[in-house]
Amino acid sequence: MFPALETDLKQETLPDPYEDFMHHHLQYYGYFKAQKSNLPNSATHHRVWKTSPRYMLNGSFGEKDDLISDTLETETFLWPTYLSSAGHAQVDAVNRDSLMLSSPLLRSRQLLYDDLDEVNPRLREPRELFSIFSSRGPLQAPRWPIECEVIKENISHIEWVPPQPEYFYQPTGDEKVPEIVGEEQGTAVYQLDSVPTEGAYFTSSRIGGKRGIIKELAVTLQGPEDNTLLFESRFESGNLQKAVRVGIYEYELTLRTDLYTDKHTQWFYFRVQNTRKDVTYRFTIVNLLKPKSLYAVGMKPLMYSQLDAITYNIGWRREGQEIKYYKNTTDDGQQPLYCLTWTVQFPHDQDTCFFAHFYPYTYTDLQCYLLSIANNPIQSQFCKLRALCRSLAGNTVYLLTITNPSRTPQEAAAKKAVVLSARVHPGESNGSWIMKGFLDFILSNSPDAQLLRDIFVFKVIPMLNPDGVIVGNYRCSLAGRDLNRHYKTVLKDSFPCIWYAKNMIKRLLEEREVLLYCDFHGHSRKNNIFLYGCNSNSRKHWLHERVFPLMLSKNAPDKFSFDSCNFKVQKCKEGTGRVVMWRMGIINSYTMESTFGGSTLGSKRDTHFTVEDLKSLGYHVCDTILDFCDPDQTKYTQCLQELKELLQQEIHKKLNNLGQDMDLEGSWSDIPLSDIESSTSGSDSSLSDGLPAHLLNLADELNQKAMLKKPKKKRLQTRKQRNEQYQKNYLMRELKLTENNTPGRARFPPTLQKQPTFLKNPENSSSSIMRNEKPRLNETQLSGRDKGTSLDPPLTSLVLPKNKDITQSKKPGFTASCSPKRSTNSSLGPAPDVKPNWPKTRYPATRKDRTPMVAYPSLHIYTYP
Repeated sequence: MFPALETDLKQETLPDPYEDFMHHHLQYYGYFKAQKSNLPNSATHHRVWKTSPRYMLNGSFGEKDDLISDTLETETFLWPTYLSSAGHAQVDAVNRDSLMLSSPLLRSRQLLYDDLDEVNPRLREPRELFSIFSSRGPLQAPRWPIECEVIKENISHIEWVPPQPEYFYQPTGDEKVPEIVGEEQGTAVYQLDSVPTEGAYFTSSRIGGKRGIIKELAVTLQGPEDNTLLFESRFESGNLQKAVRVGIYEYELTLRTDLYTDKHTQWFYFRVQNTRKDVTYRFTIVNLLKPKSLYAVGMKPLMYSQLDAITYNIGWRREGQEIKYYKNTTDDGQQPLYCLTWTVQFPHDQDTCFFAHFYPYTYTDLQCYLLSIANNPIQSQFCKLRALCRSLAGNTVYLLTITNPSRTPQEAAAKKAVVLSARVHPGESNGSWIMKGFLDFILSNSPDAQLLRDIFVFKVIPMLNPDGVIVGNYRCSLAGRDLNRHYKTVLKDSFPCIWYAKNMIKRLLEEREVLLYCDFHGHSRKNNIFLYGCNSNSRKHWLHERVFPLMLSKNAPDKFSFDSCNFKVQKCKEGTGRVVMWRMGIINSYTMESTFGGSTLGSKRDTHFTVEDLKSLGYHVCDTILDFCDPDQTKYTQCLQELKELLQQEIHKKLNNLGQDMDLEGSWSDIPLSDIESSTSGSDSSLSDGLPAHLLNLADELNQKAMLKKPKKKRLQTRKQRNEQYQKNYLMRELKLTENNTPGRARFPPTLQKQPTFLKNPENSSSSIMRNEKPRLNETQLSGRDKGTSLDPPLTSLVLPKNKDITQSKKPGFTASCSPKRSTNSSLGPAPDVKPNWPKTRYPATRKDRTPMVAYPSLHIYTYP
């Protein structure tokens, strides 16, 4: 049972355990006399237990004071046959007074002991209340809808970075456009049966999916000379519905729609076997729905060879020639379809290869990563793993709370919060790689990471839609709808991931200010990485929501494009996470869009992004947060000035296009930014499908009940409260009478001249859109930003600055390079040959010296927010 323990032990007769237990139990309550030194001492127990080096803070499975001894301590004394000879000697020396604490028959992992075993044990907190998975047990197996067939093989890939840049495909103009012939002239070699589509809906799930024997969907080979490819996609995150062989080495592929829908065919991930070397194969996906794609401008599919991975340690790489994206000429009377075709040569005979739209990152990959954090004795001290909720299929949605322990409750309460999430759209796996880079850095021992953990509380949801990730959906959950259009939902049981995430943030806002909210996404029609934000029409915070994206573009100039950022709030995006969180009071609320392709900027121009490029964005997010919150606000003020100049240029440009010539000096800042900015065209899905039919009535009932509920008037409980309310009302009436009787007071409202829509002041506007777009904030949430002009920088209350060498750019722009950061670990930061274009003058910014936080000698006084 425990291989590390010695089992060749001689058996000895032990005292009766029940009698010994009762003897000690009665002695404890005073029915038997005992030596004073053996009586329990709560003070000694508290001191020894809290300061014992053999106990560590188990940040994954309990509250802040849940202590667990090491594995050998808890498992050595489970049964006498597994005791070592030293253990038997100890048992022989035990007297009756301490048998309860030392008897191997009564040892339990439910009890906590101190080093000397001389004090009363403390019951461990029940793990099921907080546990995610056992740090020494198996991972939680993914749960699938009962309609899905799942193969039993474990699919995994190595992580690898190509040694050379992978450039975009350059079209020659001679690419072949194959005609789609289908099964009429071809042979189906792979086809999924009983795939639930529109009209059906999720009912139940189980581990392993559909019951019964898994069918063999691939064709049977006729012999060693049969070169038919064998396809498979019934594994985690896989997506391929049908493969039709239309030539010796040509195949037409049909992607499976998102479950319980009839659309969203974009993500593909499948396996092929029985390959032949030095033969040109052609694959054509025939049912894509988007009229535009990055494949049309040079993006290549990803391929993975198992033999290359085993032999040469080579992982995913961009492959493909004769790449063409074009409209499917087959007219079936429904919406138009589009095709992607490419050719490829496999590197080995009889190899197993995979193709994917982007680097896969599965639910199991996430669980393995979280398990490594839970088992890390340092990281688990400041990273708490919790279950936010269960998904529709019963898979755990994880919530991470990352912060260094505060020494006082006041210090903990003063921390601001940062909320990050990813994979609300399951096919956008690039969001998971950015999230992994962020977690790698924030959990490291870098001085900057320690500083961030000192001054912030990070709430992280690394996978918001695990069901969609597991089944290989591109955009939807098992409710058959885009979760990023339902943040206003009242249907907790149908959209649990979104409902619980929103309410977690709502509770967080009641406790502390949320400085930043960012949801990581992927984009299939634009290159580079960029942010979508929200315009603040408040003069106190004018342009402030654009500072963080501009800073990020300076820190990652070869990946992040500020020109691609957009801050317009469209009506069709009202249900998205960034808009809902912004209306809840988070000024800096963003959607980060990372391309499936690559970069068109700087040193990475015309090259595909690798996983390391995306992980480095996670580092840059951390670094930009430090720049954004630096007590020396030189950078913040510079960015605001640059934004002002850029906006003036945009206004003049737009006026010139309209044929107007106007002097905007002094009045240009009153122009609503929403009149200047274009919409977020290019976003992958602008419209919501509404609720599924079987949920419409339920939603109406819940909304009607909410409308019928009237808030109860709070009664005044004491005479003092009633008197205070009376005095307040009296003073208000007196003030109103005084104002009405003031000499010279205008008795009629002044006549308002109607201004052009483009130049009207949003504060005087009667537009409901303008009023609705203004986030509701109280004075405490403004964090000092409301003092002074609109150029006043925020967060002056942060007292832990960071040092950063800064150089000046030649002109305001967004294509500069970025400097090496403060972290000494080069693997955690970007390449050292890029520098941000900050001002040339150094500003005085000192940081308190602090040693790495390895151990906490006084755990009982640390407080977690």
